[in-house]
Amino acid sequence: MSGGERPALGVGMVGHAFMGRVHSQAWRSVHAFFDVPYVPVMVAVAGRSRDRVRAAADRLGWASAETDWKALLRRDDIDLIDICTPGDTHAEIAIAALDAGKHVLCEKPLANTVAEAEAMTAAAERAAERGVRAMVAFNYRRVPAIALARRLVADGRLGAIRHVRAQYLQDWLTDPEQPLTWRLQRDKAGSGALGDIGAHIIDAAQFITGERITGVTALTETFVRERPAGAGGGERGPVTVDDAALFLARTTGGAVAAFEATRFATGRKNALRIEINGSKGSLAFDFEAMNELWFHDAALGDAEGGFRRILVTEADHPYAGAWWPPGHLLGYEHTFTHEIADLLSAIAAGTDPSPSFADGLQVQRVLAAVEASAAAGGGWTPVP
Repeated sequence: MSGGERPALGVGMVGHAFMGRVHSQAWRSVHAFFDVPYVPVMVAVAGRSRDRVRAAADRLGWASAETDWKALLRRDDIDLIDICTPGDTHAEIAIAALDAGKHVLCEKPLANTVAEAEAMTAAAERAAERGVRAMVAFNYRRVPAIALARRLVADGRLGAIRHVRAQYLQDWLTDPEQPLTWRLQRDKAGSGALGDIGAHIIDAAQFITGERITGVTALTETFVRERPAGAGGGERGPVTVDDAALFLARTTGGAVAAFEATRFATGRKNALRIEINGSKGSLAFDFEAMNELWFHDAALGDAEGGFRRILVTEADHPYAGAWWPPGHLLGYEHTFTHEIADLLSAIAAGTDPSPSFADGLQVQRVLAAVEASAAAGGGWTPVP
């Protein structure tokens, strides 16, 4: 295939709901704003219902539709598989795609269990020997302010990291009559708030600090244990995942950390918050003000110190220069475009993209340690 001066890269996507919509937006826009080495071609989307997947293909910009994801693997015009399905299907699809020679982008968390994530990572390592690449989609790494936070830490501006505080607060489940969905069923989702949004703050904290979590002490809670399971409202089904997860942790660099993930924080819509305190300074971020990073430089002293607001829209800020003039703000959807731009560049360079499946496996091990600690009454649980 060819795409003018740049070669084309055929993409097949599995799933077309929320994540499928945002990924489609990213595939449509990436080559218009970033100097990527390929022109993505949105070849086909796969879904279980013929009518729904055909309508999604027309609406989202895919050239064709399939009702069996395995059909995507057999197509010579598809080079990459984008997995936007519930977690219980990630391992089967990703391993089959990698073994078929297709690059893979997989939504987070990587899998529902450590064993599945280990198998996926082994498949990715085998595939990498043949030049086939795999990446897990922790999109918040690609928020310009979070990428800038990582730069500040890597440049030593915070000194030795001492404290990490991370929260992900949503409220979409506070109504006990909110219907039962796959995200509330352990066999499909793996866990609740812990895996759905807690995985993001685990990855973000480790990415920014450059340190990994070594052990946890945790508790989880399910506030509403049954929800409407049918359209009529009479039948109810059990909620089999956590509604909230809280845990303390230590990192490889000796920092102490506190994490909280909940979908019951009334009034909070998508508040991914992180604050990091070091020996030379601190930084703070809240996704509900995603274009801002707050930074304190302790070298300024008490008279001039304190947190100052950085509007992360300048051309030399990560990713921002590809978009609009300074002060013209970016949104949630841009993080996925950044993610795909980085993936395409890694494929062309023949390097493993970041975060890798191995990174996703490490997050999965933290999630498993949190669940094990909570089940044991909060005992200290090392992360392998």
